[in-house]
Amino acid sequence: MRMTATAAATTAPASAPIEFNPLSPEFIRDPYPFYHRLRAAAAMPRTPFGPYLASRYEDVAAVLRDKRFGKDFEDRIIRRYGDKVFDEPVYDSVRHWMLEMDPPDHTRLRGLVVKAFTARTVEDMRPRIQAIVDATLDKVSPQGRMDVMHEFAYQLPVTVICEMLGIPDADRDQFLANPGVGGRLLDPVPLSPAELAIANQANLAQAAYFHGLFELRRREPGDDLITQLVQAEEAGNKLSEKELTANIMLLFGAGHETTVNLIGNGLLALHRNPDQLEKLKRDPSLMPNAIEELLRYDSSVQLTGRTALEDIEIGGITIARGESVMCLLGAANRDPAIFPDPDRLDITRPAIRPLSFGGGIHFCLGAQLARIEGEIALNALLARLPDLTLDDTENPAWRQTFVLRGLTALPASW
Repeated sequence: MRMTATAAATTAPASAPIEFNPLSPEFIRDPYPFYHRLRAAAAMPRTPFGPYLASRYEDVAAVLRDKRFGKDFEDRIIRRYGDKVFDEPVYDSVRHWMLEMDPPDHTRLRGLVVKAFTARTVEDMRPRIQAIVDATLDKVSPQGRMDVMHEFAYQLPVTVICEMLGIPDADRDQFLANPGVGGRLLDPVPLSPAELAIANQANLAQAAYFHGLFELRRREPGDDLITQLVQAEEAGNKLSEKELTANIMLLFGAGHETTVNLIGNGLLALHRNPDQLEKLKRDPSLMPNAIEELLRYDSSVQLTGRTALEDIEIGGITIARGESVMCLLGAANRDPAIFPDPDRLDITRPAIRPLSFGGGIHFCLGAQLARIEGEIALNALLARLPDLTLDDTENPAWRQTFVLRGLTALPASW
């Protein structure tokens, strides 16, 4: 499906149509030239299929933080796909994600899990995260080569989120052996019938697994998120069974996707900028700031959406109630009005405020956990495998998705 972004009908001068095909090989390989053209062409152009495109940092930040914007997921999806869309298991599940809910349901569901992701809680996880990283490197280092994505980047956050959820050790191999290569469900381009069938099948299989685990945790409670949410579901007034299942599946996916891509995209960016890589090797204390710059430079999440709950003016354009805005996080993070020389990777860049984790009430629950996992993982890689080189930095294997930006493979040797 080809999309063309055109200037909205406002007092702003019209601009020439801008080609926007987010699943084209050229765009997936490097979306940033398009983002620069988009920002220069119009404040907030509109796509032919409805939503506006926000690409400037201040506009994106304003939309994300303004409570007059919400998700309005069910109505938005029905307007787009028709009222039969929730007959599809995967869409029926997504509409119960806290990520796609507005208050008060969003507030209720987020409140059930937020304590597991507080800054103090995740800081206390540092020793365990370090131990997982060390064990993973102990396994691969004698090999002299690995696929960074499958054998390292994926292993760490999946292990961590499995432990947080309380997935038994005996069951973890099925999660660790199945790298996350999906993500098309979140893209603005509709799924093909074949893609929808695969998504439905995966959704039903995962739901069946977690239903079995819920029964186990009812009989044998643990100190984990699944036990906590099962007990809330049993209370009867905090979440429904569908909400329990959908949000455990959400926590599993969201609990590893950002970190996997932060490690992969970050390592690729550093090897494409060897001066920054060497600077980081010489001074590991720069890593926390480097993580912020890597998040800005090539964000794991490129897009999030909002719907106007009333008529709102943003960037000189009036967004009517019910209209949607696609917030291009990757574009905002390369806005030269905020970040001088935005296409340059600079791990010492001051006062970095990337929008990679969104904003407002939907700010990513696991943001601090992802930062810590990325920091520990990259520090360990640089310290223990200092001569690691990537096989191909020019034409790496990008996932064929837009919203979730990451690599399917990243072969390396040392």
